Amino acid sequence: MRSILTFIMGMVCLIATAQNINDVVRFGTENLQGTARYQAMSGAFGALGGDLSSLNVNPAGSAVFNYSQFGISGTNYNRNNDATYGSSTQNTDLNSLEFNQVGGVFVFKSPNSPWKKIALALNYDLVQNFDNEFFASGNTDQGIDNYFLNFAQGVPFGDLLLGSNEFLEEGYLRIGAQQGFADQQAFLGYFGGVINPTDDTNNANTSYVSNAQYSNVNQQYRQSTSGYNSKFTANLAGQYQNNLYLGASLNFHTIFYDKVSFFDETGYDTGSPIQNTTFDNFLHTEGTGFSFSLGAIAKLNDNIRVGGSYQSPTWYNLTDDTSQRINSELADNDINFIDFNIVNLFEAYRIQIPSKLTGSLAVVFGKDGLLSFDYGYQDMSRAELRPDSDPSFAAENDFIANQLGDVNTYRIGGEYRIDRVSLRGGYRFEESPYETEGIIGDLEGYSGGIGYDFGGSKLDLAVNRTEQEVSELLFDSGIVNSALVDRINTNVTLSYTLKF
Repeated sequence: MRSILTFIMGMVCLIATAQNINDVVRFGTENLQGTARYQAMSGAFGALGGDLSSLNVNPAGSAVFNYSQFGISGTNYNRNNDATYGSSTQNTDLNSLEFNQVGGVFVFKSPNSPWKKIALALNYDLVQNFDNEFFASGNTDQGIDNYFLNFAQGVPFGDLLLGSNEFLEEGYLRIGAQQGFADQQAFLGYFGGVINPTDDTNNANTSYVSNAQYSNVNQQYRQSTSGYNSKFTANLAGQYQNNLYLGASLNFHTIFYDKVSFFDETGYDTGSPIQNTTFDNFLHTEGTGFSFSLGAIAKLNDNIRVGGSYQSPTWYNLTDDTSQRINSELADNDINFIDFNIVNLFEAYRIQIPSKLTGSLAVVFGKDGLLSFDYGYQDMSRAELRPDSDPSFAAENDFIANQLGDVNTYRIGGEYRIDRVSLRGGYRFEESPYETEGIIGDLEGYSGGIGYDFGGSKLDLAVNRTEQEVSELLFDSGIVNSALVDRINTNVTLSYTLKF
């Protein structure tokens, strides 16, 4: 009966907001996904079209198709992470397999009309695959006690105590719901045995000390993420006369994201009251989003094409829930009742990701091949957490405006055809969304691939490799310990296209 009661309480728990700049960056970044041909050319399709995933860059691209077709793609994702923490570097390798794209386009030709073609396309693409993992281990002089002390200082000790006949897990949920996230973390630190009030006989006490004694500690931290940000696109485009293509798309996003972290700290002084602390956290986020896009492609002559597109802001509606667990030698006897089954639900919130502009140029060498270049611009400082009437969101939005900045993206791709065989390659460079260096580095990627046209169908293969350095904070408050993670992502994609 005890676990059932706490679960019900957790389901109705509404606590103070804890969303921040990390959510904006996580859901505001689009990785290179899509068909094998699109990935092999690093997504440089803004002036080309003729590929289902090119709708992600320019919605006019569907009008370039000369026939209706259906396509499906599957990708093997390999994540290779080197995490440097202190003087130690740990490697983690993770593989996952997903169907990342499926869609079709229907082309209606009208030779006697100024509108030579009308195309209707429906396409599903993964914007982000969140499957990832890294492990960090090393020595530091900043223990986990600093995290809890940062929240506890200034909180009256009486506010952290259990009510009459109240279970520990019920008190945890109540404090989170009524007093907010900060007091809840102070509660965990106290009942987890990590911190104590300087005067435990005085309920008005607002000063706390650590139970851990150390000059250096050893910390081990493992973070695993899973889920996806998908995009379903409904597209309409047309070819006007012989040289102009116009299009528009409605984009519907779905987000599922899980992050679980496991933390273990040892290496305290021999006389320390605690010798080992564990602190684990789980976050689940889900929601939906919407955006629209407009675009055009113009043939200047038989060889040169230019394109331009506008992607509106993406409006996400999201909900979070969190769970935690903690333990140490001085923890309360009932501490294990606070586990991942005791759930805090946050109020729904919104994120607005800024609009994006893309300009494109392509040179087509008849049936022999092509070269294509895309430039994208996005001002991430204009991202917002909403409602902005919430004081905590207003403060965080000011922080976002100061920390994030312009993101310039450059993509170049090429294709060379030998009869039915197509050889492809590409390069991609995307600037960090942060103004401050060292938080997230610039992303650089290379790609290549091959395709074969059977006449009524096509088979394409691509390999896409990116590298980016990211400074991963172990915790958002109290301690500034971070692991420098060198992310190397290698995607191998196979696509099959059926013409009809």
